[in-house]
Amino acid sequence: MRLLLDTHAFLWFIFADPRLSTDAAEIIGDPAHERLLSIASIWEIAIKVKLGRLVLPNPLDDFLSSQMSLNDIQLLPIEFLHAVGVHSLSYRRLANGTDHKDPFDRMIVSQALAERLPVVSREVILGEYGVTRIW
Repeated sequence: MRLLLDTHAFLWFIFADPRLSTDAAEIIGDPAHERLLSIASIWEIAIKVKLGRLVLPNPLDDFLSSQMSLNDIQLLPIEFLHAVGVHSLSYRRLANGTDHKDPFDRMIVSQALAERLPVVSREVILGEYGVTRIW
């Protein structure tokens, strides 16, 4: 099975964070599955590092390259259809009453729908867009 990892699922997996569900950890760790990480997640991580909201043990490019290689995670580029697919996504209402506008989540949803990929994510809202969510 091909899997698209949400940003937090990727980070929690490589850092062995206990917030990653047991089911998600097992499915990501299963070498029978092809693991994909969106370029949108790379962008999100880069922003978080720059803002000081995420600290990595090595320089960003070295860290991501080595972790993706070590864990056999392939990069999913953003294609034209992925980018324009965001336009067709209607906003979903979050539990706090606000609209779900996270641009990284929306790109991951668009990619998952276009490529027919399940997403490994704790974000329940992703399922409301018609994405198969694994957690």
